[in-house]
Amino acid sequence: MTADLHIHTTASDGRFTPENILIHAVDAKLSYIAITDHDTVNGLLELYEGGNDKIDMICLIPGIEFSTDLPKNEVHILGYHIDIYNAELRKQLDILVTHRHERTKQIIKKLKQLGYTIDYSRVIELAQHATSIGRPHVARALVEKGYFSTVSEVFTTLLNKKGSAYVPHYKLTPLQVITLIKKAGGIPVLAHPGLVGDDTIILDLIHHGLVGLEVYHPIHDQIQTQKYLDLAKQYQLLVTGGSDFHAVPNRFPSQLGLFTIPANLAKELNEYKLNNHSY
Repeated sequence: MTADLHIHTTASDGRFTPENILIHAVDAKLSYIAITDHDTVNGLLELYEGGNDKIDMICLIPGIEFSTDLPKNEVHILGYHIDIYNAELRKQLDILVTHRHERTKQIIKKLKQLGYTIDYSRVIELAQHATSIGRPHVARALVEKGYFSTVSEVFTTLLNKKGSAYVPHYKLTPLQVITLIKKAGGIPVLAHPGLVGDDTIILDLIHHGLVGLEVYHPIHDQIQTQKYLDLAKQYQLLVTGGSDFHAVPNRFPSQLGLFTIPANLAKELNEYKLNNHSY
């Protein structure tokens, strides 16, 4: 039995619909999955409220992924077992989504000044009307217009943090995210700690209420995986992992089921939720 606890859908920047994720996860014989879209729970709402028959064939853990406001470090925090109807969570997500759309318009304006003309409406169409639009959707519009060959080329040239068309977006602090996740009944877990770039930040987050570490991730090599596994054990944190699946061509994994974790880690996440009613 295997699990994948980090999956994105068309509700944010993934390329498979929530329904397609379920289909592929069942086909891959995954026992547990978590959908963790950026700044939105709309993909989960679609599944829970759409009467999909596949939802009973797999254990679906409701999740989310937040980017946080640490300009020099990449700190993403996953929330597992969140109440997707929590009023405070939904209010904050509405604010984040509004800012994402405004940011996209600002990026398009910068691109036009640089000689790259794309339409905001086309970006929305390419995003399949995702709630949580972002740079990948803008990049796809640029590729479609023939300005670049690949999405990665767009990021390298224009949309990375030092790129001439980059626009920062509104973010919460790590402490605000941890607090929000807990208020929504969720379990805060640091995503891909190997990307943070400063282990003192990780220790600080642990002291501020972080409950788990995403030890297993495609970007982690064996040394990093062991380091974060040891750190999780040292501080008695939950251990999670996932493929960070987006269904993006030429990005590993190319399909669900190629990067998995033991199902017992998902079970431990569920047991923690059951035994900690304040979450």
